[in-house]
Amino acid sequence: MKEYKVFLREDEIPKQWYNIQADLPTPLQPPLHPATKQPIGPQDLAPVFPMNLIEQEVNTKDRWIDIP
Repeated sequence: MKEYKVFLREDEIPKQWYNIQADLPTPLQPPLHPATKQPIGPQDLAPVFPMNLIEQEVNTKDRWIDIP
């Protein structure tokens, strides 16, 4: 398998990512907690992820999300 690398100048690095959830006709089902089988909430993700990443993950309204 051939490997490719793309080198970007600093001004070419993306500043935002596109959130497809904002354009879906129906919302995605939330992920389930493996122990309780209930939808997970931000408090379940907090031990693993920083809060700004959790906010990005649960955001279903904004099409463009700033990359921190």
